[in-house]
Amino acid sequence: MPYVFTSASGGSQKKRAVKDRGSLGIKARKPTYQELQNQCLREGVLYEDPEFPADESTLFFNEKPPVNFEWKRPKEISSNPKFIVGGATRTDICQGDLGDCWFLAAVASLTLNEKMLYQVVPPDQTFDRNYAGIFHFRFWQYNEWVDVVIDDRLPTFRNRLVFLHSASNDEFWSALLEKAYAKLYGSYESLKGGNTLEAMEDFTGGMGEVFNLNEAPPNLFTLIKKALNRNCMLGCSIDITSVAETEARTQTGLIKGHAYSITGVDQVNYRGRPVLMIRVRNPWGQVEWNGPWSDDSPEWKAVDATDYRRLNVISKDDGEFWMAFDDFKRHFSKVEVCNLTPDSLSNNTSHKWDVTCFEGIWIKGCTAGGCRNFLETFWINPQYKIKLLEEDEEQEDGKNECTVVVALMQKNRRKLRKEGAVLQTIGFAIYQAESGVDHLPKEFFRFHASQAKSKTYINMREICGRFKLPPGEYVIIPTTFQPEEEADFLIRIFSEKQIKSTELGDKIGADLPEPPNPKRTPQEESEEEKQFRAVFEHISGKDLIINAYELQNILFNVFSKQMNMGIENFDIETCRSIVSLYNKDEIGGLGFEEFKIFWKRLIIWKNAFLRCDYDKSGMISAHKLRSAVKNVGFHLNNQLLQILVIRYADAYLQIDFDSFLRCMVRLETAFRSFKICDTRQTGEVTLNLMQWLFLTMSI
Repeated sequence: MPYVFTSASGGSQKKRAVKDRGSLGIKARKPTYQELQNQCLREGVLYEDPEFPADESTLFFNEKPPVNFEWKRPKEISSNPKFIVGGATRTDICQGDLGDCWFLAAVASLTLNEKMLYQVVPPDQTFDRNYAGIFHFRFWQYNEWVDVVIDDRLPTFRNRLVFLHSASNDEFWSALLEKAYAKLYGSYESLKGGNTLEAMEDFTGGMGEVFNLNEAPPNLFTLIKKALNRNCMLGCSIDITSVAETEARTQTGLIKGHAYSITGVDQVNYRGRPVLMIRVRNPWGQVEWNGPWSDDSPEWKAVDATDYRRLNVISKDDGEFWMAFDDFKRHFSKVEVCNLTPDSLSNNTSHKWDVTCFEGIWIKGCTAGGCRNFLETFWINPQYKIKLLEEDEEQEDGKNECTVVVALMQKNRRKLRKEGAVLQTIGFAIYQAESGVDHLPKEFFRFHASQAKSKTYINMREICGRFKLPPGEYVIIPTTFQPEEEADFLIRIFSEKQIKSTELGDKIGADLPEPPNPKRTPQEESEEEKQFRAVFEHISGKDLIINAYELQNILFNVFSKQMNMGIENFDIETCRSIVSLYNKDEIGGLGFEEFKIFWKRLIIWKNAFLRCDYDKSGMISAHKLRSAVKNVGFHLNNQLLQILVIRYADAYLQIDFDSFLRCMVRLETAFRSFKICDTRQTGEVTLNLMQWLFLTMSI
């Protein structure tokens, strides 16, 4: 009976597939906003943020400011600065010299919900009592809320704010919010260009959906009205066909490739007939729609006085305007809705949603398999199994179905812009699961079609899809479009009923043969064993011991004759590792019984390698390592496979037999060493420093 060691992840709702790649060390706790403020008050100084200094490094990374900006605190700009004046409203958002209209449109929507606003913008901040030049804001980042602390030094030119500012020269909450958001992503330049949904999700932790107006549902007006009533955040924009059209102004006053926010819908009685209306805001704080129902258009003279007063139509170039909903659908391209919960806008039912989150990474040669077009590598993508247990309470057409919403988000791409990172083109597919399978193999996808999938692959931060599936087990596979594209991701799974979920391929184990029987005398050996002993005695010499250098010669002589292995030499470290693993008598080499055990394992490793070397090149691709180690009897999760790829693959993500052999020896040594230390068979061991050093130095 082979020894099997297994370790499986627990059932936490938030499941992290991969921790920080940068370091295994424990990060020091940062002082909180309150601690920093108290320290500044005690010392009588104004806070200066060391992580986001007042210099060019926090402004731009690809260019230099066109002029020399001067960093000033609000008290140096205004004689009576206030954090918020008369409540935070959408008129407090005026765009400066930064292409972050997408962010400003989201801020304008945020002001429509005071509870959400004050979750992001803590209102108990002031320039009066306990002022220390320090402020803080809260953002949702990949399933957790983070507190971003900044100082209040802002870039100015001729004593005016350069970037986001309020219509009031004395109000500074919006400018400070933009600075905190810039710090979150590394610089002000990182905020150039984006999708309104991205900021909306950072403000709420909600889930975004996009409606293309050229294929809008007939009840779109009702959906938008319901979204506003449910405190969803909404934005809209006009698509561009080329870069040259970016922020091009149309004859109607609308701006192409520009992010607007939707701030209201209503209906007026116009000459005896109802007209559906929608209110839109340009974050520039100016430049408005000039067609029918614009501020000074004649249509307003023919509506009821009560409608006119209710809609508060003011002829003012403040960036906000009304337009007929039919005109809106003709001129705008898409509407973006950030839902606080996945409740469908198509019905009036509210649900309590069960949410499961997984964090993962697409890594070259390991988990970056690309989409289904690339069958050879698609299967190596991370796989997540969900078990839908209960049908929805409300069924349509008598079908027994479960509603599930899948949202796939790529992480940190904006923060990594200065390093050349761009948004990957992402999507996902959902397959009916096979019971008892820990990781769906390549052959499965050759013969099975997906049960559901994302609408398209697109280079957005997040894509989502809403599906109705029969009860059962399913596997969700998130991917980039092309193989070998790397990125961190978060996948959120929402369901109306509680589900069971796990990451496939997350078990760790090894099927290792039992230790050999006590040594037998030559008289008890079979004829084959006697022949093997004769060969051993011939090559080992009088001492009957094979050391690492002798083993190196043996391996070379044997495998150099096998053309399909492509062996030029075996590294001496590989041979030392083999001797260390199988040498039980501590005599510096392998005796006959030890060499015999090693040779049997070597044949197993060789066959596993050749089964994955389809082109007989003597090399296997890194993505085939999962199959190779499984053929040997090791069960490794994605994190361990990533480590092995980094350690044993070459620059072209190829692994030769020598490296594979060394990998197998280290794996077996590690598993056997753990088994020896785990005397109580609990799956956990405790080591002192000497034991730890002895163990790690011998692997």
